[in-house]
Amino acid sequence: MIDNRTAPWAALVMRIALGILFLAHFGLKAFVFTPAGTAKFFISLGLPGGLAYITMAWELVGAIALILGIWPRIAAVALIPVLLGAIFTVHGPAGFFFTNPNGGWEFPGFWIVGLVVLALTGDGAMALKPTPFGRK
Repeated sequence: MIDNRTAPWAALVMRIALGILFLAHFGLKAFVFTPAGTAKFFISLGLPGGLAYITMAWELVGAIALILGIWPRIAAVALIPVLLGAIFTVHGPAGFFFTNPNGGWEFPGFWIVGLVVLALTGDGAMALKPTPFGRK
């Protein structure tokens, strides 16, 4: 049974936590690896370097949308391909456990589950611009 009194607040907590994680990953790429370094890493994986900039923008915009509650269900689903890309290019070949060398896919996989849960749960409390569909 769902507690309708607390479920919107649970979704808010999930939304903010997921948004902060994406903001942190954007920050890692932008300020530690640098955009040019991130592009070189993407190239080393056989991906176009320009995809690094798109990924960084996607993470930043998605993080802000989740944190502020701007179409959060859409933002959650839209961020899943970023994590799938990380799994298929970097973390998947490293095995399951994230403690493996090069980090396995355990953490990004669980992160996807969180995004799916948010998309299915709803926008959460205090969403600035609720998703325009899926409401009663």
